[in-house]
Amino acid sequence: MSGMKKISKTTKNNMVTYLMVLILFVIMQILVSAGSVSSLLQGLLVPLCAYIILAVSLNLTVGILGELSLGHAGFMCVGAFTSAFFSKCMADAIPVTGVRFFLALLIGAASAGVCGILIGIPVLRLKGDYLAIVTLAFGEIIKNIVNILFIGKDGNGFHFSTTDSRSLGLDAGGEVIINGPQGITGTPKDSTFTIGVILIFVTLFIVLNLIHSRSGRAIMSIRDNRIAAESVGINITKYKLMAFSISAALAGLAGVIYAHNLATLTAQPKNFGYNMSIMILVFVVLGGIGNIRGSIIASIILTLLPELLRGLSDYRMLIYAVVLIVMMLFNWSPKAIAWREKYTEKLKRRTKREV
Repeated sequence: MSGMKKISKTTKNNMVTYLMVLILFVIMQILVSAGSVSSLLQGLLVPLCAYIILAVSLNLTVGILGELSLGHAGFMCVGAFTSAFFSKCMADAIPVTGVRFFLALLIGAASAGVCGILIGIPVLRLKGDYLAIVTLAFGEIIKNIVNILFIGKDGNGFHFSTTDSRSLGLDAGGEVIINGPQGITGTPKDSTFTIGVILIFVTLFIVLNLIHSRSGRAIMSIRDNRIAAESVGINITKYKLMAFSISAALAGLAGVIYAHNLATLTAQPKNFGYNMSIMILVFVVLGGIGNIRGSIIASIILTLLPELLRGLSDYRMLIYAVVLIVMMLFNWSPKAIAWREKYTEKLKRRTKREV
């Protein structure tokens, strides 16, 4: 009976999370159709979906596995460029937008997941600050590799170079697909807000089901006490690698919708550098480490806040900083946690009385 209660409570929590995303989506769609949302804010909707997916997936590594990773922007970069490359090459071969974009999503997620496994095997032996530094270095390496990569296509197939586009030696009808620091231009603009929200649901479904599964409990036991987990026969490497690679694959998924929303995709420090990884980590920490719902709310507030405060341009970053501090205190201050628990208990008692 208690098992049934436990299952229903977990399902109830998950349903609340799904419902929250659905309500926010419906409200935003109503506001957009009513013309109440500025074009600048509308342009932020697809990147916002990408940030939510990134925050939820990073929470899997930071909150559930308990390892500090700063290479999330690197996995996003892998997903973005492999999918954009595929879409650009297949624009004529697969004219059906839906099919091409679905395949691009699979390719982006798979390539980032493979990178997650390859990086995870040596890196997950490290802990704490060392792991953070190595994953940060991985993100920077990926960005710099993309910036020196030139790939072209002509009648003879693909041509690769790390010098410049002229050294590719393309035929007259050839086309440069990846042009080093100038990136990929002309990726089909297939991403929409609706697709972004569907992918948020997919991410939530994967992450929430993993957390509440047997594997999820094994991952959390590694986080809580590695030695005790190992002593009862839990395969540490297997479960750490599972969490890390799923997190990386979902970051690749976010990279796909991010890439298919831009006319030109470049690997700049602002979109795939360590600042992006830090920003995603800020979403996770502010929303509460291990709190999936909190990651979604923090992503929305911190992405939209600077734009909503654009009118107060002189005080914009000051207000942003104050909100960061207030959210941090609310989430992590012992007194605030005690007050929240007390208030929640009161609310539960009142609900029981009414029932």
